[in-house]
Amino acid sequence: MTPYRGIFPIAPTAFLPSGDLDLASQRRVVDYLVDAGVDGICIHANYSEQFSLTDEERDRLTDLTMEQVAGRVPVIVTASHFSSRVAAARARRAEVAGAAMVMLMAPYHGATLRAAEQEVRDHYATVAEAISIPIMVQDAPMSGTPLSAAFLARLAREVPQVSYFKLENGVAADKLRSLIALGGDAIQGPFDGEESITLIPDLEAGATGTMPGCTSIDVLRRTWDLWHAGRRAEAVAEYERGQPLISYENKLCGLHATKALMAEGGIIASEAPRHPLKPLSPEIRAGLIAMARRLDLLVLRWGR
Repeated sequence: MTPYRGIFPIAPTAFLPSGDLDLASQRRVVDYLVDAGVDGICIHANYSEQFSLTDEERDRLTDLTMEQVAGRVPVIVTASHFSSRVAAARARRAEVAGAAMVMLMAPYHGATLRAAEQEVRDHYATVAEAISIPIMVQDAPMSGTPLSAAFLARLAREVPQVSYFKLENGVAADKLRSLIALGGDAIQGPFDGEESITLIPDLEAGATGTMPGCTSIDVLRRTWDLWHAGRRAEAVAEYERGQPLISYENKLCGLHATKALMAEGGIIASEAPRHPLKPLSPEIRAGLIAMARRLDLLVLRWGR
C-alpha cells in the first residue's frame, strides 16, 4: 500500500449552542476540507473535542464522516483510551466504518496515572491485534508520557502496524530526524502536528505529513506543493506569509480558532464548544479574524 502523505487536518466537532451535535454543519466541514485540497482528514482528536463526546456520539460522527467523505480522501479516526480493551474496540469500530488508519495517544488518565514503557508497547500491540489497518502514535504533551525516539523505533519494529507517528512533544524536527534514522523502513509516516507551527524545519528533517488545525489549509497546501516541487525558497516564503496566523492559533486560540473562522465563514452554524470550555474572548477572536482576512483564506469564503 502506498504510504499516506501530505496534509491531514483535524476536523472540529460542530455543536449547536445547546451543546447538541450539529450534523448539518459537520457535513459542511467535511466538504470544505475536501474542496480545500487536503490529503486526508482526522476525526475525534483533541482538537475535535474528543474528550467531550459520548461513545454513541463518536460512532454517529464516524459514520457521518465516512458517508460524507464518500471515499474522496482517507480518514484517520482517533481511538485513544486508557484501557487497551476499549482502545481496541474503538479501533475495530473505526475500521469497520471505513477508517484508513487509527491514531492513539499513550494511555494516561489525569495528571499522574501513566503506563510504563513496556505497558505502552503492549497497549499498541493489543490494538494492532484487533485491526488490519495502520496505527499512528500521537506523541502529545497532553498524555504526559515520555516516548523517546528509540522507544518509538522499537515499537515500529516490534508492532509493524505501528508505522505512523505524529510528533508534538519537544523539538519535533530533531526527534523526527532521530526516529527516521533509528527506525528506517519501519517508519512509514513521520508526521508533525501542533498546527504545523514548525512545518519547514520538520520537512527538512524528513516529515512526510502534517496534521494541523483547519485555519490555514490553503497556505499549507501551497507550501507543501511548492516544497515537493523543489521550489523550496518559494515554499518558505509562502509558509512565512501564513506563519503569524498559525502562531496566533497555537499560542492564543487552541481548538477554538478553527471553529471561530468556520463560523465566520458560514461553514458551521455555531462556534460554541461544549461546557466547561468557553469561546474565544471578543478581543482574541477579532485579532484572529483580522489576520485571516488579510490572508484571504478560503475558510472565510467557502460557505458564503
